[in-house]
Amino acid sequence: MFRLIALAWALPFLAAVTLPLPAWAGRQLYEPLSASMRAGLQAAISDQAVPFLAFATETEARAWLSAMSGKLARRIPDRVSREELLVTVHYEAKRAGLDPQMVLGLIQVESNFRKYAVSSAGARGYMQVMPFWVKLIGANEHNLFHLRTNLRYGCVILKHYLDIENGNLFRALGRYNGSLGKAEYPNLVERAWHNNWQYPVRTADSPRDGRG
Repeated sequence: MFRLIALAWALPFLAAVTLPLPAWAGRQLYEPLSASMRAGLQAAISDQAVPFLAFATETEARAWLSAMSGKLARRIPDRVSREELLVTVHYEAKRAGLDPQMVLGLIQVESNFRKYAVSSAGARGYMQVMPFWVKLIGANEHNLFHLRTNLRYGCVILKHYLDIENGNLFRALGRYNGSLGKAEYPNLVERAWHNNWQYPVRTADSPRDGRG
């Protein structure tokens, strides 16, 4: 059982960097939802609890944030902004039952950490969420360029696809990008995840890669 560790943003960090990669902005495809599935996704979107890092100790939480902040420093130079992003990514990923490191890899591939990225298909923000999702499971006032809104939608949508695919992450990522059955996008996310965002300390409930 893990204690919930709430952190302030103002922490000193080492400035390790990774080389930026071009974004691979894609799109989710509209698919009709059953009433029960739609209600479940609407409920998953609606929670407003304050984001936090979930680790066994505050020391572990601070170590993770420091390591990830260093990796992200070149892409997001402002420390407060990148720490806010990282804490929110960790919270929303864990809340959805996803590996935060994998979600960081997905964001790198989808938008290269550009908050206001827009794809040719109209997908928006860090996780390149298609606007139809707001009408389908959200509310009119939801802004997909808002940090937490974008990450909440992206993580909930990916978990939805993971459930549809019975835990197969490779296929779920294909659905997320609108390229189901093609290997290029899932492979890009996996490489970004393992090459740039790996972290040696894993919480016990982190999901494994379900490729099969």
